[in-house]
Amino acid sequence: MGDKLLDTSQIINGLAVMLSFFVGYKYALKRGEACAKIDRATDEADGGAAAAAVADKTFVGFNDNFKMVLVVRNDLKMGKGKIAAQCGHGAVGAYQTAVSRTPRLLRAWENSGCAKIALRVESEAELMAIKRAAEQHKLNTCLIRDAGRTQIEPNSKTVLAVGPAAAADIDRVTGHLKLL
Repeated sequence: MGDKLLDTSQIINGLAVMLSFFVGYKYALKRGEACAKIDRATDEADGGAAAAAVADKTFVGFNDNFKMVLVVRNDLKMGKGKIAAQCGHGAVGAYQTAVSRTPRLLRAWENSGCAKIALRVESEAELMAIKRAAEQHKLNTCLIRDAGRTQIEPNSKTVLAVGPAAAADIDRVTGHLKLL
Protein backbone atom coordinates (compact mmCIF):
# COMPACT_ATOMS: atom_id res chain seq x y z
CA MET A 1 0.00 0.00 0.00
CA GLY A 2 2.91 2.35 0.59
CA ASP A 3 3.97 2.19 -3.06
CA LYS A 4 0.51 3.13 -4.46
CA LEU A 5 -0.48 6.79 -4.69
CA LEU A 6 -4.22 6.04 -4.44
CA ASP A 7 -5.87 2.72 -3.77
CA THR A 8 -9.22 1.69 -5.27
CA SER A 9 -11.28 2.45 -2.13
CA GLN A 10 -10.05 6.07 -2.12
CA ILE A 11 -10.94 6.47 -5.79
CA ILE A 12 -14.40 4.96 -5.27
CA ASN A 13 -15.04 7.19 -2.24
CA GLY A 14 -13.97 10.28 -4.18
CA LEU A 15 -16.26 9.40 -7.08
CA ALA A 16 -19.16 8.77 -4.68
CA VAL A 17 -18.70 12.20 -3.10
CA MET A 18 -18.58 13.91 -6.51
CA LEU A 19 -21.64 12.00 -7.74
CA SER A 20 -23.67 12.83 -4.62
CA PHE A 21 -22.75 16.51 -4.94
CA PHE A 22 -23.79 16.53 -8.60
CA VAL A 23 -27.12 14.80 -7.87
CA GLY A 24 -27.85 17.17 -4.97
CA TYR A 25 -27.01 20.20 -7.08
CA LYS A 26 -29.30 19.06 -9.92
CA TYR A 27 -32.09 18.35 -7.40
CA ALA A 28 -31.76 21.87 -5.94
CA LEU A 29 -31.96 23.39 -9.44
CA LYS A 30 -35.08 21.38 -10.30
CA ARG A 31 -36.69 22.25 -6.97
CA GLY A 32 -36.02 25.95 -7.59
CA GLU A 33 -37.61 25.73 -11.04
CA ALA A 34 -40.65 23.93 -9.57
CA CYS A 35 -41.05 26.64 -6.91
CA ALA A 36 -40.87 29.33 -9.59
CA LYS A 37 -43.58 27.55 -11.62
CA ILE A 38 -45.81 27.30 -8.55
CA ASP A 39 -45.28 31.01 -7.81
CA ARG A 40 -46.19 31.97 -11.40
CA ALA A 41 -49.30 29.76 -11.32
CA THR A 42 -50.38 31.28 -8.00
CA ASP A 43 -49.92 34.82 -9.38
CA GLU A 44 -52.00 33.98 -12.46
CA ALA A 45 -54.73 32.33 -10.37
CA ASP A 46 -54.94 35.36 -8.05
CA GLY A 47 -55.62 37.61 -11.01
CA GLY A 48 -53.34 40.35 -9.70
CA ALA A 49 -54.27 40.04 -6.02
CA ALA A 50 -50.73 38.90 -5.31
CA ALA A 51 -49.46 42.32 -6.40
CA ALA A 52 -51.45 43.95 -3.62
CA ALA A 53 -50.10 41.50 -1.05
CA VAL A 54 -46.66 41.77 0.47
CA ALA A 55 -43.97 41.17 -2.17
CA ASP A 56 -42.27 37.77 -1.93
CA LYS A 57 -38.96 38.39 -3.63
CA THR A 58 -37.10 35.43 -5.04
CA PHE A 59 -34.49 33.81 -2.88
CA VAL A 60 -31.21 35.09 -4.29
CA GLY A 61 -28.58 33.01 -2.53
CA PHE A 62 -27.20 31.52 0.61
CA ASN A 63 -24.89 34.46 1.36
CA ASP A 64 -27.66 37.04 1.56
CA ASN A 65 -28.57 38.59 4.91
CA PHE A 66 -32.11 38.32 6.17
CA LYS A 67 -33.50 39.65 9.42
CA MET A 68 -36.52 40.71 11.41
CA VAL A 69 -36.59 44.02 13.26
CA LEU A 70 -38.58 44.64 16.44
CA VAL A 71 -39.26 48.36 16.94
CA VAL A 72 -40.07 49.09 20.61
CA ARG A 73 -41.66 52.25 22.00
CA ASN A 74 -39.24 53.65 24.57
CA ASP A 75 -41.62 56.34 25.84
CA LEU A 76 -43.88 53.78 27.55
CA LYS A 77 -41.12 52.96 30.08
CA MET A 78 -41.93 49.23 30.03
CA GLY A 79 -39.91 46.88 32.23
CA LYS A 80 -37.43 44.46 30.70
CA GLY A 81 -39.77 41.51 31.07
CA LYS A 82 -42.65 43.43 29.50
CA ILE A 83 -40.46 44.43 26.55
CA ALA A 84 -39.35 40.83 26.12
CA ALA A 85 -42.95 39.58 26.14
CA GLN A 86 -44.10 42.25 23.67
CA CYS A 87 -41.17 41.49 21.34
CA GLY A 88 -42.05 37.81 21.55
CA HIS A 89 -45.63 38.60 20.51
CA GLY A 90 -44.32 40.70 17.62
CA ALA A 91 -41.91 38.04 16.38
CA VAL A 92 -44.57 35.32 16.49
CA GLY A 93 -47.14 37.55 14.78
CA ALA A 94 -44.73 38.51 12.00
CA TYR A 95 -43.76 34.86 11.55
CA GLN A 96 -47.40 33.79 11.29
CA THR A 97 -48.21 36.37 8.60
CA ALA A 98 -44.98 35.57 6.72
CA VAL A 99 -45.98 31.91 6.50
CA SER A 100 -48.79 32.79 4.13
CA ARG A 101 -47.56 36.07 2.61
CA THR A 102 -43.84 35.55 2.02
CA PRO A 103 -43.00 31.85 2.40
CA ARG A 104 -39.81 31.98 0.33
CA LEU A 105 -38.43 34.96 2.28
CA LEU A 106 -39.39 33.19 5.51
CA ARG A 107 -37.49 30.08 4.41
CA ALA A 108 -34.45 32.19 3.48
CA TRP A 109 -34.57 33.93 6.87
CA GLU A 110 -34.82 30.58 8.66
CA ASN A 111 -31.87 29.24 6.65
CA SER A 112 -29.76 32.28 7.50
CA GLY A 113 -30.14 32.03 11.29
CA CYS A 114 -33.40 33.88 12.13
CA ALA A 115 -31.71 37.16 13.07
CA LYS A 116 -33.87 39.51 15.16
CA ILE A 117 -32.79 43.06 15.99
CA ALA A 118 -34.47 45.22 18.69
CA LEU A 119 -34.61 48.96 17.94
CA ARG A 120 -36.29 51.85 19.73
CA VAL A 121 -38.49 54.81 18.90
CA GLU A 122 -39.56 57.60 21.24
CA SER A 123 -43.25 57.96 20.35
CA GLU A 124 -46.33 56.29 18.90
CA ALA A 125 -46.22 58.70 15.95
CA GLU A 126 -42.69 57.58 15.09
CA LEU A 127 -43.74 53.91 15.38
CA MET A 128 -46.66 54.47 13.02
CA ALA A 129 -44.43 56.34 10.54
CA ILE A 130 -42.11 53.31 10.46
CA LYS A 131 -45.12 51.03 9.89
CA ARG A 132 -46.35 53.14 6.95
CA ALA A 133 -42.87 53.24 5.41
CA ALA A 134 -42.49 49.46 5.79
CA GLU A 135 -45.86 48.86 4.14
CA GLN A 136 -44.94 51.21 1.27
CA HIS A 137 -41.82 49.10 0.72
CA LYS A 138 -44.07 46.00 0.74
CA LEU A 139 -42.46 44.58 3.89
CA ASN A 140 -44.28 42.23 6.23
CA THR A 141 -45.36 44.02 9.45
CA CYS A 142 -47.09 43.11 12.71
CA LEU A 143 -48.20 45.81 15.16
CA ILE A 144 -48.68 44.69 18.76
CA ARG A 145 -51.22 46.34 21.06
CA ASP A 146 -51.09 45.56 24.76
CA ALA A 147 -54.13 44.25 26.61
CA GLY A 148 -53.38 46.56 29.54
CA ARG A 149 -53.44 43.96 32.31
CA THR A 150 -50.10 44.85 33.90
CA GLN A 151 -47.88 47.91 33.31
CA ILE A 152 -49.43 50.08 30.60
CA GLU A 153 -52.79 51.33 29.34
CA PRO A 154 -55.04 48.99 27.35
CA ASN A 155 -54.70 49.10 23.55
CA SER A 156 -51.28 50.80 23.69
CA LYS A 157 -49.16 50.19 20.60
CA THR A 158 -45.99 48.69 22.04
CA VAL A 159 -43.97 46.90 19.35
CA LEU A 160 -43.82 46.80 15.57
CA ALA A 161 -42.23 43.75 13.95
CA VAL A 162 -40.89 44.28 10.43
CA GLY A 163 -39.85 41.31 8.30
CA PRO A 164 -38.47 38.79 7.95
CA ALA A 165 -36.96 40.20 4.78
CA ALA A 166 -33.63 41.04 3.20
CA ALA A 167 -31.56 43.14 5.58
CA ALA A 168 -30.99 45.81 2.92
CA ASP A 169 -34.75 46.21 2.40
CA ILE A 170 -35.43 46.55 6.12
CA ASP A 171 -32.52 48.96 6.58
CA ARG A 172 -34.11 51.35 4.08
CA VAL A 173 -36.96 51.77 6.59
CA THR A 174 -35.31 51.28 9.99
CA GLY A 175 -31.60 51.95 9.36
CA HIS A 176 -31.70 55.31 11.15
CA LEU A 177 -33.07 53.89 14.43
CA LYS A 178 -30.90 53.14 17.48
CA LEU A 179 -30.56 49.76 19.18
CA LEU A 180 -32.81 49.21 22.19
